[in-house]
Amino acid sequence: MHISHPPAVRASRVLTSPPRWAGLQRELFAAQDKAWRIFSDRYTEGDGRLVFRDTLGQGLDGRDGVDDFYEAFFNWPTLYLLGGSADVLAAARRHWRGVTRQLTEMGMLVDGFERGYDWFHQGEGMLLFYGLCMAEPDDGELRELAGRFADLYLPGGPNYDPGHRIIRAPHNGAAGPRWGFSDHDVYFPWSLALRPYGLPLDWIAEAAPFDELAADPERARAYGRVMWDRMGRGDTIVNLAATGLVTNAYLLGGDPRHAAWVVEYTGAWRERLDGREVVPDNAGTHGIVGEHLDGRWYGGHYGWSWPHGLPPVGTAAIVGAVNATLLTGDRSYLELARNPLDVVLRHAAPMRPREVSTITKRWRPHLRGLEGEPTLLAPMRRDDSGWFDHNVMPTQLPVALWQFSRDPADRERIDRLRVGSSWDWTAVHTQRTKEESGHEEPWYEYLAGRNPGFPERMLQSAIDTCAERVESIENDPVDPAVGPDAFGIHDWQDRNPVVTEALLQLTTGSPQVLYNGGLAQMHVRHFDADHRRPGLPPGVAALVSAIDPDHTVVELVNLGAAPCSLVVQAGAFAEHRIHTVRADDEAPRPVEGPYVGVRLPGATQVRLTLTMTLRAGRPTYAAPPWEIAR
Repeated sequence: MHISHPPAVRASRVLTSPPRWAGLQRELFAAQDKAWRIFSDRYTEGDGRLVFRDTLGQGLDGRDGVDDFYEAFFNWPTLYLLGGSADVLAAARRHWRGVTRQLTEMGMLVDGFERGYDWFHQGEGMLLFYGLCMAEPDDGELRELAGRFADLYLPGGPNYDPGHRIIRAPHNGAAGPRWGFSDHDVYFPWSLALRPYGLPLDWIAEAAPFDELAADPERARAYGRVMWDRMGRGDTIVNLAATGLVTNAYLLGGDPRHAAWVVEYTGAWRERLDGREVVPDNAGTHGIVGEHLDGRWYGGHYGWSWPHGLPPVGTAAIVGAVNATLLTGDRSYLELARNPLDVVLRHAAPMRPREVSTITKRWRPHLRGLEGEPTLLAPMRRDDSGWFDHNVMPTQLPVALWQFSRDPADRERIDRLRVGSSWDWTAVHTQRTKEESGHEEPWYEYLAGRNPGFPERMLQSAIDTCAERVESIENDPVDPAVGPDAFGIHDWQDRNPVVTEALLQLTTGSPQVLYNGGLAQMHVRHFDADHRRPGLPPGVAALVSAIDPDHTVVELVNLGAAPCSLVVQAGAFAEHRIHTVRADDEAPRPVEGPYVGVRLPGATQVRLTLTMTLRAGRPTYAAPPWEIAR
């Protein structure tokens, strides 16, 4: 049965004692509305560009840096999408335009898009643009740019070889394939900061200890020439992040060419997995796995061997598989996403953290005081010697996959990690990585019914983190009239005071976006019907406490005295179909569509219980029909 516009749900439960989480949520919105302005005033100029008197594009690492400029604002559109002020969206758009002009002047962009770099970094830099497109899907400039950027990767564009179904080089962009890794010299290592990761190719005749290469330019060039030839051409698995760029264009315009390319390119990587234990990380210029690496399935740029292993490989596999599944409804693509996670878990073992030197700082708060207790660690990398570089599994990967699929097998994978951990998964640690994530475990425990105080603790932690970032801005020793040099551009990310992870988890039932090129995957979204814009209305708080498709629970609270109306949408892109909605303890009402209208009189609250089918409709960025909230 199809009901186009069922009657809006009307809240009737009077708000006698506002829940603490609701007050904290509105406090977090208010704190961030002040904080982003402080950041903008301190670090940007009148046209929106960042204060920066140095330059990019110089030296051995001269292709790097574009992403860092955009990353300073990556989650500002998300704050607006969740209910932040219209001012933060206007500021995000102004800074995006200003930074684009700034990077163009430095020669880093061509026609508004990165000249050519790897998609591990390009994926990070594109998050701001994706957020703007989602926030303003009817904007002509954004739609035109999204289509033009996507066409760089379609057949007929400079980067894609449709005959072999490859992106032609690890570094790619507006200027097409950018062979090798530098425009200045064939040399490795191009930075001493790469020492912890070792050599990308330790099996070639030109290999030598890292410090010996760094100290001998001729040996470094000899090694670099071979590295350029073997790793600087052909496809690499992190290029799957480019499917986010093309899917973004489809969500704006619905062009079937864009959907077809995502399916074709992701399908090529899925076929490279067929018959193998592990998804390979490379394909040569003729589409053959190991073509330039003497048959090795590992060794591609940002692949299994170097520099990080699972984090970029696993992220790219999830991004590509999720985009293909979103556009087709074919869940078999998710096997591509599962493979990297399951492979490393097969080689995981309990280890004592004090005996392992490769654990990253993200896990230090969790393992503090437990250094002698065995905890499950998995190898992140693979080379000729086997699996190595043990660390805690990056939980954002299996959690993001499960939240998208809602498959019991994907939940079982997370539960294995939980059982093998020595540390408390219910704890909320006040920390902020540049990805603005890291609290997947306590959120997962909350959804499982094992962490009842999570909403209040998570919101307070986010408020505290925002305050810490503001304090760091106020105490920044860098001259505000000069800004950082090219080695200090990560400081902007470290001081960005906008924190959206808590709001995504609690108001939409979703984790933070996968940072290296993922699109937002929200279980539900909220729209202010009175002002015809995305996000919660002023004074309204939301709490998603269950995300089972057969039992999704959303609590809405109007803390203000004025009535308001909103639309609850199933899915980030209206791709889910709601079958029924129940308000508090009333009988379920039929819906059979992606939207539910809700009317909230002043000082009222309502609990919505939804049943739905995931990915039952065509995904789109388009706004909902506002009349549904009448």
